[in-house]
Amino acid sequence: MIQPPTAPHLPPSHDDLVEALPSCVMVLRQGLITSVNQAGLHLLEAATAQELLGRAITEFIHSADQAHARERLRWRQPGEGALAPTQYRVQTCKQNLRICLVSSKPIRYQGEDAILVSAMDMTDHSAMEERLRVSEQNFRRLFENMQDVYYRTDAGGVVQMVGPGVRRVLGYEPEEIMGRTAESYYPHSSDRDAFKQAIQENGEATDFPGQMVRKDGQVIDISINSHALYDERGQFCGIEGIYRDVTQRKNLERALQRLATEDSLTGISNRRAFMERAMQVFQMAQRYNHALALLMLDLDHFKSINDRYGHAAGDEVLKRFAQTVELVLRDSDLFGRLGGEEFCIVMQYAQSEEAHLVARRIRESLQNLIFQDADGAPYGVTVSIGISFSQPDDNHVQKLIERADKALYQAKRDGRDQVVELGGSASSNVLDAKQQQGANKG
Repeated sequence: MIQPPTAPHLPPSHDDLVEALPSCVMVLRQGLITSVNQAGLHLLEAATAQELLGRAITEFIHSADQAHARERLRWRQPGEGALAPTQYRVQTCKQNLRICLVSSKPIRYQGEDAILVSAMDMTDHSAMEERLRVSEQNFRRLFENMQDVYYRTDAGGVVQMVGPGVRRVLGYEPEEIMGRTAESYYPHSSDRDAFKQAIQENGEATDFPGQMVRKDGQVIDISINSHALYDERGQFCGIEGIYRDVTQRKNLERALQRLATEDSLTGISNRRAFMERAMQVFQMAQRYNHALALLMLDLDHFKSINDRYGHAAGDEVLKRFAQTVELVLRDSDLFGRLGGEEFCIVMQYAQSEEAHLVARRIRESLQNLIFQDADGAPYGVTVSIGISFSQPDDNHVQKLIERADKALYQAKRDGRDQVVELGGSASSNVLDAKQQQGANKG
Protein backbone atom coordinates (compact mmCIF):
# COMPACT_ATOMS: atom_id res chain seq x y z
CA MET A 1 0.00 0.00 0.00
CA ILE A 2 1.27 3.44 -0.93
CA GLN A 3 1.69 5.61 2.10
CA PRO A 4 0.42 9.21 1.87
CA PRO A 5 3.15 11.83 1.87
CA THR A 6 4.01 13.34 5.16
CA ALA A 7 5.07 16.87 6.03
CA PRO A 8 8.83 17.49 6.21
CA HIS A 9 10.36 17.07 9.64
CA LEU A 10 12.26 19.95 11.20
CA PRO A 11 14.47 18.40 13.90
CA PRO A 12 15.47 20.46 16.90
CA SER A 13 19.08 20.25 15.75
CA HIS A 14 18.21 22.78 13.09
CA ASP A 15 17.28 25.44 15.63
CA ASP A 16 20.77 26.93 15.61
CA LEU A 17 20.65 27.24 11.83
CA VAL A 18 17.20 28.87 11.94
CA GLU A 19 18.41 31.21 14.66
CA ALA A 20 21.19 32.42 12.39
CA LEU A 21 18.88 33.25 9.49
CA PRO A 22 18.57 37.00 8.74
CA SER A 23 14.81 36.73 8.09
CA CYS A 24 12.03 36.04 10.57
CA VAL A 25 11.23 32.34 11.06
CA MET A 26 8.60 31.04 13.49
CA VAL A 27 6.74 27.81 14.13
CA LEU A 28 2.97 27.85 14.81
CA ARG A 29 0.88 25.19 16.47
CA GLN A 30 -2.85 25.73 16.21
CA GLY A 31 -2.15 29.32 15.30
CA LEU A 32 0.01 30.00 18.35
CA ILE A 33 3.64 30.99 18.23
CA THR A 34 5.70 28.03 19.45
CA SER A 35 9.17 29.06 18.30
CA VAL A 36 10.68 32.26 16.92
CA ASN A 37 14.22 33.17 15.93
CA GLN A 38 16.14 36.32 16.77
CA ALA A 39 15.21 37.97 13.46
CA GLY A 40 11.54 37.40 14.36
CA LEU A 41 12.03 39.21 17.69
CA HIS A 42 13.59 42.11 15.85
CA LEU A 43 10.81 42.21 13.28
CA LEU A 44 8.04 42.26 15.91
CA GLU A 45 10.08 44.53 18.22
CA ALA A 46 9.99 42.07 21.15
CA ALA A 47 12.66 42.24 23.83
CA THR A 48 12.53 38.49 24.56
CA ALA A 49 10.91 35.41 23.07
CA GLN A 50 8.58 35.25 26.09
CA GLU A 51 6.70 38.30 24.76
CA LEU A 52 5.71 36.24 21.72
CA LEU A 53 5.54 32.57 22.66
CA GLY A 54 2.02 31.23 23.20
CA ARG A 55 0.38 34.22 21.54
CA ALA A 56 -1.80 33.91 18.47
CA ILE A 57 -0.06 35.06 15.31
CA THR A 58 -3.22 36.92 14.31
CA GLU A 59 -2.63 39.33 17.21
CA PHE A 60 0.14 40.83 15.12
CA ILE A 61 -1.79 40.96 11.84
CA HIS A 62 -3.49 44.22 10.91
CA SER A 63 -7.26 43.97 11.26
CA ALA A 64 -7.75 44.60 7.52
CA ASP A 65 -5.63 41.53 6.76
CA GLN A 66 -7.02 39.21 9.48
CA ALA A 67 -9.45 37.22 7.33
CA HIS A 68 -6.89 36.64 4.62
CA ALA A 69 -4.26 35.62 7.17
CA ARG A 70 -6.54 33.04 8.86
CA GLU A 71 -7.33 31.46 5.51
CA ARG A 72 -3.68 31.33 4.58
CA LEU A 73 -2.54 29.92 7.91
CA ARG A 74 -5.18 27.22 8.24
CA TRP A 75 -3.88 23.68 8.61
CA ARG A 76 -3.38 21.98 5.29
CA GLN A 77 -2.90 18.34 4.46
CA PRO A 78 0.60 16.88 4.57
CA GLY A 79 2.37 17.11 1.22
CA GLU A 80 0.91 20.45 0.28
CA GLY A 81 3.62 22.82 -0.84
CA ALA A 82 4.45 26.22 0.53
CA LEU A 83 2.02 29.01 -0.21
CA ALA A 84 3.17 31.75 -2.54
CA PRO A 85 4.47 34.77 -0.62
CA THR A 86 1.98 37.50 0.09
CA GLN A 87 2.15 40.85 1.85
CA TYR A 88 0.61 41.58 5.26
CA ARG A 89 0.49 44.65 7.39
CA VAL A 90 1.99 43.66 10.73
CA GLN A 91 1.54 45.41 14.10
CA THR A 92 4.62 45.10 16.30
CA CYS A 93 4.78 44.89 20.08
CA LYS A 94 5.48 48.62 20.06
CA GLN A 95 2.43 49.25 17.90
CA ASN A 96 4.50 50.15 14.87
CA LEU A 97 3.15 49.18 11.48
CA ARG A 98 5.31 47.18 9.12
CA ILE A 99 4.73 45.54 5.76
CA CYS A 100 5.97 41.95 5.58
CA LEU A 101 6.26 39.40 2.80
CA VAL A 102 5.02 36.16 4.40
CA SER A 103 5.17 32.53 3.26
CA SER A 104 4.07 29.39 5.12
CA LYS A 105 4.38 25.62 4.82
CA PRO A 106 3.10 22.65 6.89
CA ILE A 107 5.87 20.74 8.71
CA ARG A 108 6.47 18.21 11.47
CA TYR A 109 8.15 19.89 14.41
CA GLN A 110 9.18 18.00 17.52
CA GLY A 111 6.88 15.16 16.52
CA GLU A 112 3.80 17.31 16.02
CA ASP A 113 2.05 18.97 13.08
CA ALA A 114 2.96 22.62 12.77
CA ILE A 115 3.22 25.49 10.29
CA LEU A 116 6.55 27.04 9.42
CA VAL A 117 6.22 30.75 8.73
CA SER A 118 8.90 32.95 7.22
CA ALA A 119 8.58 36.71 6.93
CA MET A 120 10.68 39.48 5.40
CA ASP A 121 10.36 43.12 6.36
CA MET A 122 9.36 44.92 3.15
CA THR A 123 8.52 48.24 4.75
CA ASP A 124 11.44 50.10 3.18
CA HIS A 125 10.89 48.31 -0.11
CA SER A 126 7.21 49.23 -0.11
CA ALA A 127 8.07 52.82 0.74
CA MET A 128 10.49 52.79 -2.17
CA GLU A 129 7.81 51.37 -4.43
CA GLU A 130 5.45 54.12 -3.33
CA ARG A 131 8.09 56.74 -4.03
CA LEU A 132 8.67 55.17 -7.43
CA ARG A 133 4.94 55.14 -8.07
CA VAL A 134 4.65 58.80 -7.16
CA SER A 135 7.74 59.56 -9.19
CA GLU A 136 6.29 57.70 -12.16
CA GLN A 137 3.04 59.64 -11.80
CA ASN A 138 4.97 62.91 -11.72
CA PHE A 139 7.05 61.85 -14.71
CA ARG A 140 3.97 60.75 -16.62
CA ARG A 141 2.25 64.07 -15.86
CA LEU A 142 5.36 65.94 -17.00
CA PHE A 143 5.64 63.73 -20.09
CA GLU A 144 2.00 64.30 -20.99
CA ASN A 145 2.21 68.08 -20.62
CA MET A 146 5.73 68.86 -21.81
CA GLN A 147 5.97 71.28 -24.71
CA ASP A 148 8.83 69.31 -26.24
CA VAL A 149 8.28 66.15 -28.29
CA TYR A 150 10.12 63.02 -27.17
CA TYR A 151 10.86 60.56 -29.93
CA ARG A 152 12.87 57.43 -30.68
CA THR A 153 13.65 55.90 -34.07
CA ASP A 154 15.28 52.68 -35.19
CA ALA A 155 18.45 52.55 -37.30
CA GLY A 156 16.39 53.10 -40.45
CA GLY A 157 14.79 56.27 -39.15
CA VAL A 158 11.37 54.71 -38.52
CA VAL A 159 9.66 56.26 -35.49
CA GLN A 160 9.28 53.66 -32.72
CA MET A 161 7.93 55.95 -30.03
CA VAL A 162 6.76 59.55 -29.83
CA GLY A 163 5.41 61.58 -26.93
CA PRO A 164 1.98 63.20 -26.71
CA GLY A 165 3.57 66.63 -27.20
CA VAL A 166 3.45 65.86 -30.92
CA ARG A 167 -0.24 66.79 -30.83
CA ARG A 168 0.66 70.39 -29.97
CA VAL A 169 3.73 70.67 -32.17
CA LEU A 170 2.70 68.84 -35.36
CA GLY A 171 -1.04 68.32 -34.89
CA TYR A 172 -0.77 64.53 -35.21
CA GLU A 173 -1.80 61.81 -32.77
CA PRO A 174 1.21 59.73 -31.63
CA GLU A 175 -0.26 56.68 -33.37
CA GLU A 176 -0.18 58.55 -36.69
CA ILE A 177 3.54 59.19 -36.33
CA MET A 178 4.77 55.79 -35.15
CA GLY A 179 5.78 53.42 -37.90
CA ARG A 180 6.60 56.20 -40.35
CA THR A 181 10.03 57.61 -41.15
CA ALA A 182 11.00 60.87 -39.51
CA GLU A 183 11.96 62.19 -42.95
CA SER A 184 8.26 62.24 -43.85
CA TYR A 185 7.83 65.43 -41.84
CA TYR A 186 10.78 67.41 -43.22
CA PRO A 187 9.97 69.92 -46.00
CA HIS A 188 13.60 69.88 -47.11
CA SER A 189 15.55 66.61 -47.19
CA SER A 190 18.75 68.63 -46.73
CA ASP A 191 17.69 69.45 -43.15
CA ARG A 192 17.32 65.77 -42.25
CA ASP A 193 20.55 64.86 -44.08
CA ALA A 194 22.49 67.51 -42.14
CA PHE A 195 21.02 66.24 -38.86
CA LYS A 196 21.93 62.61 -39.62
CA GLN A 197 25.45 63.67 -40.54
CA ALA A 198 25.83 65.49 -37.20
CA ILE A 199 24.66 62.37 -35.35
CA GLN A 200 27.05 60.14 -37.31
CA GLU A 201 30.03 62.42 -36.71
CA ASN A 202 29.42 63.41 -33.08
CA GLY A 203 26.99 60.85 -31.69
CA GLU A 204 24.69 63.71 -30.69
CA ALA A 205 23.17 66.97 -31.83
CA THR A 206 22.43 69.94 -29.58
CA ASP A 207 20.01 72.76 -30.45
CA PHE A 208 20.18 71.58 -34.06
CA PRO A 209 18.03 73.75 -36.35
CA GLY A 210 15.53 72.44 -38.85
CA GLN A 211 11.98 72.66 -40.12
CA MET A 212 8.99 70.30 -40.09
CA VAL A 213 5.58 70.32 -41.72
CA ARG A 214 2.51 70.27 -39.49
CA LYS A 215 -0.55 68.19 -40.33
CA ASP A 216 -2.27 71.38 -41.53
CA GLY A 217 0.58 72.04 -43.97
CA GLN A 218 2.20 74.85 -42.00
CA VAL A 219 6.01 74.78 -41.96
CA ILE A 220 7.45 75.38 -38.50
CA ASP A 221 10.97 75.86 -37.17
CA ILE A 222 12.26 73.26 -34.72
CA SER A 223 15.26 72.78 -32.47
CA ILE A 224 16.48 69.21 -31.93
CA ASN A 225 18.48 67.71 -29.05
CA SER A 226 19.23 64.05 -29.73
CA HIS A 227 21.80 61.31 -29.34
CA ALA A 228 22.61 58.03 -31.04
CA LEU A 229 21.53 54.69 -29.56
CA TYR A 230 23.70 51.56 -29.65
CA ASP A 231 22.90 47.91 -28.98
CA GLU A 232 24.84 45.55 -26.71
CA ARG A 233 27.31 44.89 -29.52
CA GLY A 234 28.01 48.58 -29.95
CA GLN A 235 26.13 48.78 -33.25
CA PHE A 236 24.08 51.88 -34.07
CA CYS A 237 20.42 51.05 -33.56
CA GLY A 238 18.57 54.35 -33.60
CA ILE A 239 18.21 57.90 -32.36
CA GLU A 240 16.52 59.23 -29.23
CA GLY A 241 15.84 62.82 -28.32
CA ILE A 242 13.43 65.72 -28.17
CA TYR A 243 12.48 68.53 -30.49
CA ARG A 244 10.56 71.71 -29.84
CA ASP A 245 8.70 74.34 -31.85
CA VAL A 246 10.88 77.47 -32.00
CA THR A 247 8.96 79.24 -34.78
CA GLN A 248 8.25 82.33 -32.67
CA ARG A 249 11.90 82.61 -31.67
CA LYS A 250 13.07 82.16 -35.25
CA ASN A 251 10.56 84.70 -36.53
CA LEU A 252 11.84 87.19 -33.98
CA GLU A 253 15.43 86.44 -34.98
CA ARG A 254 14.54 86.91 -38.63
CA ALA A 255 12.78 90.16 -37.82
CA LEU A 256 15.82 91.40 -35.89
CA GLN A 257 18.05 90.26 -38.75
CA ARG A 258 15.92 92.23 -41.20
CA LEU A 259 16.10 95.29 -38.98
CA ALA A 260 19.86 94.93 -38.80
CA THR A 261 20.47 94.27 -42.49
CA GLU A 262 17.54 95.61 -44.53
CA ASP A 263 16.60 99.12 -45.41
CA SER A 264 13.22 99.61 -43.77
CA LEU A 265 11.79 101.62 -46.69
CA THR A 266 12.91 99.71 -49.76
CA GLY A 267 13.55 96.22 -48.33
CA ILE A 268 17.00 95.97 -49.92
CA SER A 269 20.29 95.82 -48.00
CA ASN A 270 21.04 98.79 -45.78
CA ARG A 271 24.41 100.52 -45.85
CA ARG A 272 26.01 98.41 -43.12
CA ALA A 273 24.93 95.04 -44.52
CA PHE A 274 25.78 96.06 -48.08
CA MET A 275 29.26 97.25 -47.18
CA GLU A 276 30.03 94.05 -45.24
CA ARG A 277 28.92 91.83 -48.11
CA ALA A 278 30.60 94.04 -50.73
CA MET A 279 33.90 93.78 -48.85
CA GLN A 280 33.65 89.98 -48.80
CA VAL A 281 32.96 89.88 -52.54
CA PHE A 282 35.80 92.35 -53.20
CA GLN A 283 38.31 90.24 -51.25
CA MET A 284 37.32 87.10 -53.16
CA ALA A 285 37.63 88.93 -56.47
CA GLN A 286 41.10 90.23 -55.57
CA ARG A 287 42.25 86.82 -54.35
CA TYR A 288 41.18 85.00 -57.52
CA ASN A 289 41.65 87.92 -59.92
CA HIS A 290 37.98 88.17 -60.87
CA ALA A 291 36.54 91.24 -62.56
CA LEU A 292 34.40 93.41 -60.29
CA ALA A 293 32.26 96.40 -61.25
CA LEU A 294 30.68 98.91 -58.87
CA LEU A 295 27.83 101.24 -59.84
CA MET A 296 26.83 104.29 -57.83
CA LEU A 297 23.26 105.47 -58.55
CA ASP A 298 21.70 108.76 -57.49
CA LEU A 299 18.18 109.90 -58.36
CA ASP A 300 18.24 113.27 -60.12
CA HIS A 301 16.57 116.28 -58.46
CA PHE A 302 15.18 114.08 -55.70
CA LYS A 303 15.02 116.97 -53.22
CA SER A 304 12.64 118.80 -55.54
CA ILE A 305 10.34 115.76 -55.51
CA ASN A 306 10.13 115.91 -51.71
CA ASP A 307 9.65 119.67 -51.77
CA ARG A 308 7.03 119.67 -54.51
CA TYR A 309 5.07 116.47 -53.91
CA GLY A 310 5.82 115.70 -50.25
CA HIS A 311 7.91 113.12 -48.41
CA ALA A 312 5.31 110.37 -48.86
CA ALA A 313 5.66 110.79 -52.61
CA GLY A 314 9.45 110.76 -52.23
CA ASP A 315 9.27 107.50 -50.28
CA GLU A 316 7.12 105.96 -53.00
CA VAL A 317 9.65 106.99 -55.64
CA LEU A 318 12.48 105.35 -53.67
CA LYS A 319 10.54 102.11 -53.18
CA ARG A 320 9.50 101.75 -56.81
CA PHE A 321 12.97 102.71 -58.00
CA ALA A 322 14.51 99.92 -55.87
CA GLN A 323 11.94 97.42 -57.18
CA THR A 324 12.68 98.46 -60.76
CA VAL A 325 16.44 98.05 -60.33
CA GLU A 326 16.09 94.62 -58.71
CA LEU A 327 14.27 93.34 -61.81
CA VAL A 328 17.29 94.24 -63.95
CA LEU A 329 20.01 92.71 -61.76
CA ARG A 330 21.43 89.19 -61.81
CA ASP A 331 21.13 86.88 -58.79
CA SER A 332 24.82 87.31 -58.07
CA ASP A 333 24.69 91.12 -58.00
CA LEU A 334 24.60 93.04 -54.71
CA PHE A 335 22.23 95.96 -54.33
CA GLY A 336 21.96 98.31 -51.38
CA ARG A 337 20.80 101.73 -50.29
CA LEU A 338 23.65 103.80 -48.90
CA GLY A 339 21.41 106.61 -47.71
CA GLY A 340 18.84 109.13 -48.99
CA GLU A 341 18.50 108.73 -52.76
CA GLU A 342 21.94 107.12 -53.18
CA PHE A 343 22.20 103.42 -54.11
CA CYS A 344 25.04 101.07 -54.98
CA ILE A 345 25.44 97.90 -57.05
CA VAL A 346 28.34 95.43 -57.02
CA MET A 347 28.56 93.13 -60.04
CA GLN A 348 30.78 90.05 -59.86
CA TYR A 349 32.61 88.78 -62.96
CA ALA A 350 31.49 91.91 -64.84
CA GLN A 351 33.47 93.64 -67.56
CA SER A 352 32.76 97.16 -68.83
CA GLU A 353 30.25 95.99 -71.46
CA GLU A 354 28.15 94.07 -68.90
CA ALA A 355 28.17 96.94 -66.41
CA HIS A 356 27.04 99.42 -69.06
CA LEU A 357 24.34 97.04 -70.23
CA VAL A 358 22.87 96.93 -66.70
CA ALA A 359 23.17 100.72 -66.37
CA ARG A 360 21.40 101.24 -69.70
CA ARG A 361 18.58 98.86 -68.74
CA ILE A 362 18.08 100.70 -65.45
CA ARG A 363 17.77 104.04 -67.23
CA GLU A 364 15.43 102.56 -69.85
CA SER A 365 13.25 101.00 -67.12
CA LEU A 366 12.95 104.37 -65.41
CA GLN A 367 11.56 105.88 -68.58
CA ASN A 368 8.53 103.61 -68.13
CA LEU A 369 8.19 104.43 -64.42
CA ILE A 370 5.45 107.04 -64.15
CA PHE A 371 4.21 108.70 -60.96
CA GLN A 372 1.22 110.94 -60.32
CA ASP A 373 0.88 113.97 -58.08
CA ALA A 374 -2.14 114.72 -55.91
CA ASP A 375 -4.01 116.12 -58.90
CA GLY A 376 -3.27 113.09 -61.05
CA ALA A 377 -0.65 114.83 -63.17
CA PRO A 378 2.14 112.42 -64.24
CA TYR A 379 5.82 112.91 -63.59
CA GLY A 380 8.93 110.78 -63.94
CA VAL A 381 12.42 110.43 -62.51
CA THR A 382 15.90 109.96 -63.93
CA VAL A 383 19.09 108.59 -62.46
CA SER A 384 22.78 109.38 -62.77
CA ILE A 385 25.20 106.47 -62.61
CA GLY A 386 28.92 106.30 -61.97
CA ILE A 387 30.85 103.08 -62.73
CA SER A 388 34.24 101.90 -61.52
CA PHE A 389 36.17 98.63 -61.77
CA SER A 390 38.52 96.87 -59.41
CA GLN A 391 42.25 97.33 -59.96
CA PRO A 392 45.07 94.99 -58.91
CA ASP A 393 46.46 97.50 -56.41
CA ASP A 394 43.12 98.17 -54.68
CA ASN A 395 43.24 97.17 -51.02
CA HIS A 396 39.65 97.99 -50.07
CA VAL A 397 36.24 98.14 -51.72
CA GLN A 398 36.17 101.79 -50.65
CA LYS A 399 38.61 102.51 -53.50
CA LEU A 400 35.98 101.43 -56.02
CA ILE A 401 33.33 103.49 -54.24
CA GLU A 402 35.52 106.59 -54.37
CA ARG A 403 36.14 106.21 -58.11
CA ALA A 404 32.46 105.45 -58.79
CA ASP A 405 31.53 108.49 -56.71
CA LYS A 406 33.80 110.68 -58.83
CA ALA A 407 32.21 109.24 -61.96
CA LEU A 408 28.75 109.93 -60.51
CA TYR A 409 29.77 113.53 -59.78
CA GLN A 410 30.95 113.82 -63.38
CA ALA A 411 27.57 112.49 -64.60
CA LYS A 412 25.76 115.09 -62.51
CA ARG A 413 28.01 117.87 -63.81
CA ASP A 414 27.43 116.74 -67.40
CA GLY A 415 23.70 117.30 -67.08
CA ARG A 416 22.40 114.29 -65.12
CA ASP A 417 20.62 111.21 -66.53
CA GLN A 418 24.11 110.09 -67.54
CA VAL A 419 26.33 107.02 -67.13
CA VAL A 420 30.03 107.72 -66.57
CA GLU A 421 32.75 105.12 -66.17
CA LEU A 422 36.02 105.61 -64.33
CA GLY A 423 38.52 102.80 -64.57
CA GLY A 424 42.11 102.90 -63.44
CA SER A 425 43.44 105.73 -65.58
CA ALA A 426 40.91 105.90 -68.40
CA SER A 427 37.50 107.54 -68.22
CA SER A 428 34.67 107.77 -70.70
CA ASN A 429 31.25 109.35 -70.84
CA VAL A 430 28.29 107.37 -72.08
CA LEU A 431 25.66 109.66 -73.58
CA ASP A 432 22.06 109.33 -72.55
CA ALA A 433 19.60 107.73 -74.95
CA LYS A 434 18.48 110.97 -76.58
CA GLN A 435 22.02 112.23 -77.08
CA GLN A 436 23.06 108.84 -78.51
CA GLN A 437 20.15 108.89 -80.95
CA GLY A 438 21.08 112.39 -82.05
CA ALA A 439 24.70 111.36 -82.55
CA ASN A 440 23.62 108.40 -84.68
CA LYS A 441 21.47 110.67 -86.86
CA GLY A 442 24.32 113.10 -87.29
